[in-house]
Amino acid sequence: MTRSLLFLTGTRADFGKLEPLAIAARDAGFKVTFFITGMHMLARYGMTKLEVHRMAGVTKHEYLNQRPGDPQDIILAKTVIGFSDYITETNPDLVVVHGDRIEALAGALVAATNYIPCAHIEGGEVSGTIDEIYRHCNTKLSSHHFVSSDAAKNRVMAMGEPEAAVHVIGSPELDFHAGPSGVTLDQVKEHYDIPFDEFGLVTFHPVTSEQATMGAQAQDLFAELEASGKNFLVIAPNNDPGSEDIFKVLATLPTDRFRQYPSMRFNHFSELMKNAACMIGNSSAGVREAPFLGLPSLDIGTRQTNRAQSSSVVSCAASDSAAIRDFLATQWGKPHAPHTGFGEGHSADRFVALLNDETFWGQGLQKAFQDNT
Repeated sequence: MTRSLLFLTGTRADFGKLEPLAIAARDAGFKVTFFITGMHMLARYGMTKLEVHRMAGVTKHEYLNQRPGDPQDIILAKTVIGFSDYITETNPDLVVVHGDRIEALAGALVAATNYIPCAHIEGGEVSGTIDEIYRHCNTKLSSHHFVSSDAAKNRVMAMGEPEAAVHVIGSPELDFHAGPSGVTLDQVKEHYDIPFDEFGLVTFHPVTSEQATMGAQAQDLFAELEASGKNFLVIAPNNDPGSEDIFKVLATLPTDRFRQYPSMRFNHFSELMKNAACMIGNSSAGVREAPFLGLPSLDIGTRQTNRAQSSSVVSCAASDSAAIRDFLATQWGKPHAPHTGFGEGHSADRFVALLNDETFWGQGLQKAFQDNT
C-alpha cells in the first residue's frame, strides 16, 4: 500500500522547510500532495505558488484563503473550510504542517477533528508575539512531532506529549543550505539585477501584537541602514497585520542602494546568504540559517525573542540606533564559525527513516496527557 502525505503550505518560508521533507518522501515512494494557500496565492508577495509548482512528481492543489485586509480569524475560518473539503475528498494518511502560521493552525485543527494523523514540523520553539501561541496550539492538535533540537523536544514533552511521538530531526531548511545551491552568485545577480559587490540582506516582518508601531519601527531601522551608506537587498514582509506601514517605509528608500523583491527562489536566496555581508531584520532565517552558514545577523525587535542561540546573532530594538551602527561597523562581512544547534542538514533522511518504520503508523490518535517530570 502506498501511503499518502498531504503537506499544507501557506508561505515561501514554510515551503522552504517542507520541500526537503516532501522530496525525500516522494523519492522514498510515498504519494505527496501540496495544499497551496495563503501568501503563495497573492501577487503582491511574488505569487510564490509557482515555486511549489516547480516540484516534479507531486500533486498540487490551490486554494485562495483570503482577500487583502482580511483579519487573522477570518483567514483561519476560510482555511478550515477549504482544507476540510479537500481532505474529505482525498483522505490522506498523514497531514504535515509547519510552525506557527494561521494556515498551519487550520490544517492541524482539521486533521485533529477528523482523526487524521498530523505531523507538526518545528514545534516546541519559543519566540515572541501570537506566533508562539499558534505554534503551541499546533503541538497539542498534532499527533506526531518533528522538532529541531533537544530543547524543543523537552518543551513539547512539557506540554504533555509522549516522548515516543517526539522526534529530533533538526531544521529542514538547513538541508538546502548544507549543499550547493545549484546556481552561481553571478547567475543570481543577473537574474535579480543586483549590481552590488557587497550587500546585506534585510527582511523585516510585522509583529501582530505591535502592529500600531510597525511603521515607526521600520522607519527607525531603515533610517539607520540608509545612513550607513551600504547596499542592501530587501525581501518584502509577509502579509500579517502591520505590513502596510512597513511597505510605506520601503517605498521611500533610494533604489540605488536598496533593491527590493517580493520574494526569491529558495536556492537563489541560499546562494545570496552564502555570499552576503550580513543579515538584518526579524526573520527566522536570521537566527537559524544565518548562524548555520556563519553569517552575522542582527535580530530586530521581539519577533524572534529567545530563539537566537549563536554568538553570531546580535539582538536590539529598532530604535537602538547605536547598536545598529555598531553591528554594521564591527560585523559587516565578518565570518563566524557555523552553528549546528538546529541540525547539520540531514533532516529529510531522518524524517523518511521514521516514516518507513511501521511503529510510526501504529501510534494511536486518542491523546492522553503525559506528566513528563
